[in-house]
Amino acid sequence: MKILPLVLAPNPLLKQISKPVEKVDDALRAFMNDMVNTMYAEGGIGLAAVQVGVLKRVLVMDIDYEADDHHHHDHGSCGGVHVKNTNPRFFVNPEILESSKESSSFNEGCLSFPTARSEVVRPKIVKVKYLDEKGQEHIEEMDGIMATCIQHEIDHLNGITFVDHISKLKRDMILKKIQKYK
Repeated sequence: MKILPLVLAPNPLLKQISKPVEKVDDALRAFMNDMVNTMYAEGGIGLAAVQVGVLKRVLVMDIDYEADDHHHHDHGSCGGVHVKNTNPRFFVNPEILESSKESSSFNEGCLSFPTARSEVVRPKIVKVKYLDEKGQEHIEEMDGIMATCIQHEIDHLNGITFVDHISKLKRDMILKKIQKYK
């Protein structure tokens, strides 16, 4: 597994709409595993393919893993990424079927916007249809951080970033901060 380079704002690629995946195969599974490794290496809980420069409707999430500081081995196999309690989830062609009228607010960050965070209001519960890493279809109701994260990542697949959900003033402040970070 490797760590893929991140696409950082304001790269116009982040505004592109990702294309549906035709089939789930070994090449896609290998790519999704690289995405998971990249997400762990960068300290994120979700990552959309567009964030590593690939316009496919694919995202990965793991909302409750932990960094593992106890590592005593050669880093060739892990790329220097050490995590425990992992439960990576793979979502191919995800779509939101239903959203609750009730909303929740979360202080979101994004790997494509390093150091930036802002409160974003989203539906509290969503029903999502997707294919897993084996190509099997699922329909799942999600709430809490899982619902927030899946909505954030599906937004990426639609060319929308979390700063599109906040005021122009806050968005401009974040983009200025990103320019300084670069």
